[in-house]
Order: sequence, then C-alpha cells, then structure tokens
Amino acid sequence: MPKINIGLTEEQRQGVINLLNQDLADAYVLLVKTKKYHWDVVGPQFRTLHQLWEEHYEKLTENIDALAERIRALGGYPVGTLQGFLQMASLKEHGGQVPKATEMVANLVQDHEQVIRNFREHVDQSGEEFHDQGTADFLTGLMEEHEEMAWMLRSFIEGQALDPSNKQSAADTQTPVGV
Repeated sequence: MPKINIGLTEEQRQGVINLLNQDLADAYVLLVKTKKYHWDVVGPQFRTLHQLWEEHYEKLTENIDALAERIRALGGYPVGTLQGFLQMASLKEHGGQVPKATEMVANLVQDHEQVIRNFREHVDQSGEEFHDQGTADFLTGLMEEHEEMAWMLRSFIEGQALDPSNKQSAADTQTPVGV
C-alpha cells in the first residue's frame, strides 16, 4: 500500500487519530447511557424524554460512524471494543443505578458538557499542534451538535419542577433577567 501523502506527517496524523479515538470512546459511553435512560425513564416526563433521547441516540450513532470514518480516512483504525472505549473515555458509567428522570437529564447534561470541553481542546490541538484544519472543522461541527443537545437537556431541568400533585411553589418559578 502506498504511503499516505495528504500534507500531514505520520506524527501529525497519529496525534489526530488519538484525539479522534478519545472522542469516539466518549461518544460510545454517551450513546449507551442515553439508550439506557431512554429505556428506564418513568414518570410524567416519560414520553417527552423517551422521544428526545431517541433523537439524541440516533444523532450520536451517526456521529460515531463519522468519527470512525474520519479515523480511517487519516489512515488509522478506530477503537472498537467496549474495553477500549472504557479505557479511553473521559466519561464514566453509572452502572447499577436507575436515577429519577431529572437526575438522568442532569447526568447527560454533565456528560455532554464534558464532551464539549474535550472537543474545544481537540479542535485547538488538531489545528494548532497537528496542522489538520479539516479535523478541526469536523470536530467543531460535532461540538455544535453537542451544544444543542446539552441546551435541550438543560432547558428541561431549568424549567418548572414537576410535582406529582401538579402544584408548583413560587420558589420553582424563574423570571428571565431583564424582563
């Protein structure tokens, strides 16, 4: 096979491949958590969260494929085992727990925000350290998708608290700033 000649050194390509594999590992952990919460959620928010998380895990699945294909395009191989994902991921599992719906949302917000912070770092490293503007642009697009997912989840828990009796206290109501 001829040597890859795309304007990046072997070291630059390998550096970017390592970053992408870390992002791929986080994407898999987040996918599994999102699917698990999709299956386990109960309560008055069931339908809304069940549908939202289905949208999210479908998008995460697309992103996982895109990450793996970007790794292959750079001449690398994507991590492809659960053990590998767990070793490389910055996200952690919450095995054996079935939290309440709002705690599920909060956990996913934290995970998306971690992924976003990682992407910011990886965008900078890809462009500045490894001179791969294509990967920097690719990761920026993925980061923006996670920002939107995090915003949707945050909006759910920043809103009015749901009480089984449908009563709401004044402390649960928020007034927008400047209104």
